[in-house]
Amino acid sequence: MDKLTFYYIALGWSILAVLAYIMLTKFIVAPFGRHTRKDFGPMINNTLGWVLMEVVSPTVFLYFFITGSGEKTFINWIFAGLWTVHYINRTFIYPFQQKNKKGKMPVAILVSAIFFNLMNGFLNGYYLGNFISYPTDWLYSPQFIIGIILFFTGVFINIKSDTMLLNLRKPGETGYKIPRGFLFEKISCPNHFGEIIEWTGFAIMTWNVASFSFALWTFANLAPRSEAHHKWYKEKFKDYPKDRKAVIPFLY
Repeated sequence: MDKLTFYYIALGWSILAVLAYIMLTKFIVAPFGRHTRKDFGPMINNTLGWVLMEVVSPTVFLYFFITGSGEKTFINWIFAGLWTVHYINRTFIYPFQQKNKKGKMPVAILVSAIFFNLMNGFLNGYYLGNFISYPTDWLYSPQFIIGIILFFTGVFINIKSDTMLLNLRKPGETGYKIPRGFLFEKISCPNHFGEIIEWTGFAIMTWNVASFSFALWTFANLAPRSEAHHKWYKEKFKDYPKDRKAVIPFLY
C-alpha cells in the first residue's frame, strides 16, 4: 500500500470517529456495562467477550509492524512495546480483576469492538512498520518528551481509577456506590479521562496520522460513555455531587 492510499484510509477512519461521537452523544447509549440491555440481541460472557475483543489489537498491530518493510529503529520498538504492554493489561489482567464473573455483553458490542480494534491495530502497526523510522534524536524532541509524559500520566490515572472502582464494593456487597477520592471528586469517569490522555500522549510522541486517528477514536468512544455514566449517577443517587463533570475536570 502506498502512503497516499494509507492517508485516505486514516482520514476516512477519522471522519467516521466524528460521526460516531455525534451518534453516541445524541442518539444511542452503547449497551455496555451498566447500560447493557437484554433486548440488544445475543449475549456473551463479559470476561470472555472482553478478552476476545481486546486481543485483536496487539495481535494485528504486531503482525503488521513486524512484517512491515520499513526499518525498525529502537524508537519504533519503544512505541510498539508501549502499545503491546497496554493491551496485555487490557486483555489478560483487567477483565479477570472484575468482581462480576457472570456479567454479559451483547455480541453486537463484541463484533463492533473487534472491528474497532482491528482497524486501529492495523493503522498503527502498518504505519510504524512501513512508513517511518524514528532517529535516535527523536528521544529529545518536544513531541516525544511531551507525549511520553502525557502517556504515563494517563496510564497512572487510568489504572488507579480502575483499581478504585474494582475495590469500591466490599466482599459480598452488590449494587453501585458513589466513587470518592482522587479525580472522582472532579469527574465521574477519571478512568476514561486517563485513557484519553494516554492515547493523546501516544499520538503526540509518535506524531503520525494513524496514532492521531486512534486518539480521536478514543475520545469519540469514551466521552459519550462518560456522559452516559454521569447522567446515570445523577439519576440514581440524589446526593451525587453537583460540581462533578463527566470526563474532563471543570470543562466536560
